[in-house]
Amino acid sequence: MADAASSALLPPAPDAAFEKRILVTGGAGFIGSHVVTHLVKCYPHYYVVNLDSLDYCACVHNVHTAISTSSSAAPASSAARDDKEPLAVADADGEDGDDIEEDDDMGSRLRGSFCEWDQDTDLRAHLPRNYKFIKGNIMGADLVEYILQTEQIDTIVHFAAQSHVDNSFGNSIEFSKTNILGTHVLLEAAKIHGKITRFIHVSTDEVYGEGTAETVAMAEDHVLEPTNPYAATKAGAEFLVKAYQRSFKLPTLITRSNNVYGPHQYPEKLIPKFINQIVRDRAVTIHGDGTHTRTYLYISDVVAAFDLILHKGQIGEVYNIGGANEVSNKQVAMDLLAIMKPQYHDGNDGAMISYVMDRAFNDFRYTIDASKLRALGWEEKVSWQDGLARTVRWYKRFGHRFANIEHALEPHPIAFKKTYTVTLP
Repeated sequence: MADAASSALLPPAPDAAFEKRILVTGGAGFIGSHVVTHLVKCYPHYYVVNLDSLDYCACVHNVHTAISTSSSAAPASSAARDDKEPLAVADADGEDGDDIEEDDDMGSRLRGSFCEWDQDTDLRAHLPRNYKFIKGNIMGADLVEYILQTEQIDTIVHFAAQSHVDNSFGNSIEFSKTNILGTHVLLEAAKIHGKITRFIHVSTDEVYGEGTAETVAMAEDHVLEPTNPYAATKAGAEFLVKAYQRSFKLPTLITRSNNVYGPHQYPEKLIPKFINQIVRDRAVTIHGDGTHTRTYLYISDVVAAFDLILHKGQIGEVYNIGGANEVSNKQVAMDLLAIMKPQYHDGNDGAMISYVMDRAFNDFRYTIDASKLRALGWEEKVSWQDGLARTVRWYKRFGHRFANIEHALEPHPIAFKKTYTVTLP
């Protein structure tokens, strides 16, 4: 159902002088917020509408702080500033960083979504003219159609999704509703609108399924064999996207990315979870024996990939966004300890690493071939050690802004322990 309050409060659409009019769904989420910030700041001749339901892991304040024209905004928390700051990282005991203003009102601890739209009043008065935020759900067909029409949208970048694999084992129907039904609603609205020139659907490398130590990097034409509920819903959404491209000539593209990390990521994901556990002097909790690997990309490299695909990607194509930093879960923990608590590194890690029950199913690795994207001119620029240092530094400076995250730091999410009452669509 559409969010009636959101649609009723929409101001008139701005003038038609913009070269592109882009709807970004999930633009208050981790990757989406960085992409929105980049588009608004780097392309003032583009108009960007940010549609997000502000779920528990979303924070539109990250965007508004970065793009605000107010001199009182806190620029140090923006993605652009994060990348330019020195990379020195204090140890977790805070000897180096005590001068950081911990009581920053821009990041005060908030309920629900860790930075709610309702708390963002001061910044809302200073947002640039090429940007608008709308709180709403992609499953609201009336709202989505209204936005496409009144904002004269010609481009869609679709990030909105349930994405935490652990939660999908305990609450998989919600993943199907958001990831499959939500995508279907958006596709149908785009078809009815009839003016979309580019629809970028954001998927994941997990749709390829599990790789082994001998698996050759998978190209975009590899068969999809998802093994967990999250990946299955993303694969299902992809089939809908491809069907709309073939049946209705909707100009779609699909991206499949490695794991992404960096500032602003909610602490349920592995790297920020480990950082927050270490900051609290807790043992890092590793699922299984820690040998499972993932390939990690720093957020600025992923933003650059989306910029390139937006401008140069070919309609109907799928693009892997993949890097070279394949790291085991245990090595991630060891590398973070080397930065934050070096006294526990080099074999003396027993007190800071705890091995816990594994997921219901845990893919050993994913490996993808990003040659097609590199042929467009993309390259990975941020090294693993560099990106990790930047990320640690941000969480140590601004991590206090996350409120009510104890559930995210548990070895297994609440989804394993809670019986859900699910309303079927």
